[in-house]
Amino acid sequence: MIVRTLKEIIDTPRDVKAQNWCSRRLLLQEDGMGFSMHHTVIYAGTQTHIWYQHHLEGVYCVEGVGSVELIPSGETFHIEPGTLYALNKNDEHWLRAETDLHLICTFNPPLVGDETHDKNGVYAAAPQIAKTTFGKQTNAVEA
Repeated sequence: MIVRTLKEIIDTPRDVKAQNWCSRRLLLQEDGMGFSMHHTVIYAGTQTHIWYQHHLEGVYCVEGVGSVELIPSGETFHIEPGTLYALNKNDEHWLRAETDLHLICTFNPPLVGDETHDKNGVYAAAPQIAKTTFGKQTNAVEA
């Protein structure tokens, strides 16, 4: 079993920060679950271009208000607490936050841990790795 708290991830290598967001990586490839899970905060008043060409992502909103606009169609979806959206076709999109958006995100294949978006909004495809200890994170309990 793996047990982690958000509190023990903040300000560690699993707390990845960018200009428009921070992503607290709760589960990563090294955890061997076949997916990664993150608590991501998209900062109020920002828009982020995203195009996960190598990953599928499911996103569940637990706090805040925003929208997802598909590129190139322009179709836009409102996001609020209780909303799930799944980028099941590697959908290119704009993610906009009216208020801080707190999102629970899952990725398949799982992220390694230090990914950030490139100039096209893409996370690079990561090689599959054996289970290792990420950084100095040792607070996980495994049984």
